[in-house]
Amino acid sequence: MYDGYLISILHGALLSIQVALGALVVAIVLGLAGATAKLSSHKPLIWLGGIYSTIIRGIPDLVLMLLIFYGGQIGLNVLLESFGYTDYVEINPFAAGLITIGFIYGAYMTETFRGAILAIPRGQAEAGLAYGMSKPRVFFTIVLPQMVRLALPGFTNNWLVLIKSTALVSILGLPDMTYLAKQAGAAARGQVPNAPLLFMAFAALIYLVFTTVSLIVLRQLEKRYTLGVKRSAV
Repeated sequence: MYDGYLISILHGALLSIQVALGALVVAIVLGLAGATAKLSSHKPLIWLGGIYSTIIRGIPDLVLMLLIFYGGQIGLNVLLESFGYTDYVEINPFAAGLITIGFIYGAYMTETFRGAILAIPRGQAEAGLAYGMSKPRVFFTIVLPQMVRLALPGFTNNWLVLIKSTALVSILGLPDMTYLAKQAGAAARGQVPNAPLLFMAFAALIYLVFTTVSLIVLRQLEKRYTLGVKRSAV
């Protein structure tokens, strides 16, 4: 009786993790760009990075999701109509959910990466430049490895919250785990005792598995990056 519904929710779990991983890539790219902008010596870039991180972190995720999906869709069609294109264009819910979540958590990653870079003594980068290294080489060989180590605790927290935020894509009609659990609960009402509670609890358990596995992996990664630091401190 339960098998078909549970398998359906598991298929939705696969979609949820795809959204999470895709959004993570977007968030990392935007986070690095935002941190670079806020640490720049150019005031327009500093303002742009500050506006991005401040506004996005100040608006609820659900509101941003609806604004970008529906507002973006309206804006895109208005723009296309101005060029004479009359067919209505719909934004793909998967792409909209992925980009929106990545855009939101890019603001959090901006502050995480910025704080990690600021924690690295400036003298190290200056020493690299003094030895004739180019700025890109200084970043990738000196700054980036240390930034990863320092950013991992904050990165872990952002990733765990990002995974849970994928449940919001269900409001766009995307058949993710939350959406299918809700549908299964409605369809099985009267056939399965406490069906809505049962299937939502199953979805919650899968999210818990995702976050627990992620926490274990990222903690191991953090231990690996801090191993040399701990040894040198002894």
